[in-house]
Amino acid sequence: MFKAKGFTRNIRPYVEAELALAHRKQNQNSQQCAFSHLENAHVLGQASTRLHVKVHVQMLLWAVKQGNIGEFFGQLFRIAGAATKTVFGLVPHGNTGGANVSPFKAMPIKPDLNTIIKKARSNEN
Repeated sequence: MFKAKGFTRNIRPYVEAELALAHRKQNQNSQQCAFSHLENAHVLGQASTRLHVKVHVQMLLWAVKQGNIGEFFGQLFRIAGAATKTVFGLVPHGNTGGANVSPFKAMPIKPDLNTIIKKARSNEN
């Protein structure tokens, strides 16, 4: 339990930075770039229940603003999964979190994001 809290504490600034970039890009009407930052936030934070759910809620809000009904319903499903499965480690590592990919598919992690995750894990205590 302590390790999960340590990871959440360590990874949170990186997740929040990606969410802030996503928000900025949305305000600049650069929607695909905004969603890319949401995907990065998802990859970074998916091992933390709190952050995992938060990112999916932000993806849901993005879908609402875009009028993207498929993404909206995909995110509803993913929010439920993130809230109930993350604590048990039942997350497909590297998955970008959008409705355009299976919620069960593991994916390669970008090298820069992988470095951040490893750093957060090495300082969990």
